Amino acid sequence: MMNRLLKDILTLMVLFSFTIGYGQDTATKRELKRLNAKIDRENVRVDSLDTQIRLLLPELQNALKANLRAKEQTDSVAILLINRINTIQNKMRLMEDKAAYIDSVNFEILAQLVMVENKIVTLTNSFTEMYNLRNNKVGDRVSSKISPAEYKKTYIAALSSYQNGNLEKAVTGFAGLVMSDPSNVLADNSQYWLGECYYTMKNYKRAIIEFEKVFMFPGTDKDDDAQLKLGHCHRSMGNIEKAREEYQRLIDYFPGSEFYDKGRESLKQLQIK
Repeated sequence: MMNRLLKDILTLMVLFSFTIGYGQDTATKRELKRLNAKIDRENVRVDSLDTQIRLLLPELQNALKANLRAKEQTDSVAILLINRINTIQNKMRLMEDKAAYIDSVNFEILAQLVMVENKIVTLTNSFTEMYNLRNNKVGDRVSSKISPAEYKKTYIAALSSYQNGNLEKAVTGFAGLVMSDPSNVLADNSQYWLGECYYTMKNYKRAIIEFEKVFMFPGTDKDDDAQLKLGHCHRSMGNIEKAREEYQRLIDYFPGSEFYDKGRESLKQLQIK
């Protein structure tokens, strides 16, 4: 009986073990099938993506090449534009330099014309004065330092030296007259022509000093002449602002001068600069 019971128990245990093993094996197989199915689906997706990539790859390559060509063309155009801009800038600088040079040349020509005009006017005035002196149209004033006749003679000689271009001799003559008798009726004229000598010699700083001394002579009729020449001196030296001031003084202080229009014209020319 006992043996039979044991036998039945063993049989049940074997059956139970078999049942458990069979159940585990079945579950494992189901899981393996599920995983295989998932792997198959992923493989299908991978194959599909690979196919799509293979189809799109030529298009991507072509697009990339097109972008590269477009970039090269853009770079080429940019370089061409930069070169053109640089060329235009260089041309603009060249034109500015030429314009500045032309302005400089025009200013120099204008200054030379002023000097030529001044030379003509001063020579005309000198001849007029000499004519008046030789025809006794300038009165003599008694001086204890030098006789009126000698003063007049020396003055005419100095004017002749100036007219002949012997400026150093003219300077000596006029300076000697001013120092010998500053009260003579021709002393202010001598002082003025001394300034003209230095102006003609292009010693503008010294000419300014001599022209300014003309205003120290009471009753002089050379003050408007000297005022105009002060503007010319500063203009020739390049002191444009100071030249404007001197021309403006001529306009303000000598409205009835024969040089009034010349002063206005000279001032207008400098205001254009």
